[in-house]
Amino acid sequence: MNPPPVSLETRDLTISFGGHVAVNSVSCAFRPGELTVIVGPNGAGKTTYFNLMSGQLTPTSGEIIKSGHDITRLSPSARARAGMGRAFQLTNLFPKLTVLENIRLAVQAQKGMGPRFFRAASSFKDLEQRAEEHLTAARLQSVAHLPASALPHGDQRKLEVALLLAMEPDIFMFDEPTAGMSVDEAPAILDLVAEIKKDTSKTILLVEHKMDVVRALADRIIVLHNGQLVADDAPETVMSLPIVREIYLGVPAENAA
Repeated sequence: MNPPPVSLETRDLTISFGGHVAVNSVSCAFRPGELTVIVGPNGAGKTTYFNLMSGQLTPTSGEIIKSGHDITRLSPSARARAGMGRAFQLTNLFPKLTVLENIRLAVQAQKGMGPRFFRAASSFKDLEQRAEEHLTAARLQSVAHLPASALPHGDQRKLEVALLLAMEPDIFMFDEPTAGMSVDEAPAILDLVAEIKKDTSKTILLVEHKMDVVRALADRIIVLHNGQLVADDAPETVMSLPIVREIYLGVPAENAA
């Protein structure tokens, strides 16, 4: 069976800050139905690479291609409209509004309706229904009528995912989705990501440090080190490579065979 067409690709993607090359000529392709985890030590360039793909940073050189179209110079909002979703971009759109109202506004935005329609949103039954579906998917029913600013950290992260779902992207980007969460809170987020993964039309990219998360979710791992792509393969293959065990797991090279 032929693999699905590439949904997102970086070609020789590079960014320099003064004399420091943070991402160095990284070429990588991502496909629907695949969850790729990006790992590497602190300062490896993981978040910078994410910021380049989602538009927070403009590359010094190289290209970013989505579904065959060059999006290298598009703004983050234009990329979101093109189907790229990154959770943190949607955090707490309206902190004083309730959880459900936040999700409903995200649904309206996805449909091309701005906040000016908010007061009449209750009359749009289809929008209301979609908001309720995302609320349920994110396991937020019990806090639906609390203001977003009152949520504990774990529920705030779930709201991020709900807002991302409401935007209906085809590419999901998660930057350390369990960061700052307790042992009890983290499984809820991982379950949400696992649910998204069941839809094989979606491409999922995830930056993560926690190896239990990587092993639970990854179809593929890419490793960045000093801004360069040093490994790209199935999880069991990547994690057995001597260079990966040395730079990521801290195993000395002489013991990494």
